Amino acid sequence: MKKYPTDLTDSQWIKIEKFFKKRKRKHSLREIVNALLYIVKTGIQWRMLPRCYPKWELVYYYFRLWTAEGLIEEIHDALRSMCRKQAGRNESPGLGLLDSQSVKTSCITTQKGYDAGKKVNGRKRHIITDTMGFILALVIHPAHIQDRDGAKLVLKEMQYKYPLLKKILVDGGYRGALIQWTFSIFGWTLEVVSKVVGISTFKVLPKRWIVERTFGWFNFNRRLAKDYEVINECSVAFVQLAMIRIMINRFKIIVVR
Repeated sequence: MKKYPTDLTDSQWIKIEKFFKKRKRKHSLREIVNALLYIVKTGIQWRMLPRCYPKWELVYYYFRLWTAEGLIEEIHDALRSMCRKQAGRNESPGLGLLDSQSVKTSCITTQKGYDAGKKVNGRKRHIITDTMGFILALVIHPAHIQDRDGAKLVLKEMQYKYPLLKKILVDGGYRGALIQWTFSIFGWTLEVVSKVVGISTFKVLPKRWIVERTFGWFNFNRRLAKDYEVINECSVAFVQLAMIRIMINRFKIIVVR
């Protein structure tokens, strides 16, 4: 029986159960996954985890283990492929969208910096999404790193992963030498989607709104309201957990447009 809305249903658990090693355990791995989804949704501290879940120390242990082993990323990527297939699309997209988001940090860490443009002292989330808003690549780095330099980091994360990818849409902050660098290294075209000249009011840019919507999805997960993690790898893992929760809830509502 579900204790909280974030808990996985039986059909949802079946989707990801195969990724975990099967052996007798004292605690259910499903309950540990439920605890992680509860944390990313509510944003609570580890020690405040409700007693109906396994002890927080055990949940934290598995979180760090699965992060180090790449299991959270593996499940995230597999669910993205499942969602794309259900929507009648190829696993490898042909178009990507790149953008960044600067967020404050609340912990004492050397892995942060000051974004003078956004006036944010913290970290920067650089993501590339497909046209459904699902993350293809994610890098989190100190916020003082310029967008063009941060873009190189996230572009490298996608190398050899998406054979059909041809074009990536970006905003005006990624103009310049980055466009030629991307094409010469990866063979991808960076297309700058500029604001309409002469219009001072807000206007949605074609396709670009998709990656902005993904950042909007983060806001529904309080753990992502700030970056509470000491190390970047944990920050990345919590973003992936948030996307796992989003994707696994979308299997029955995806509609091809």
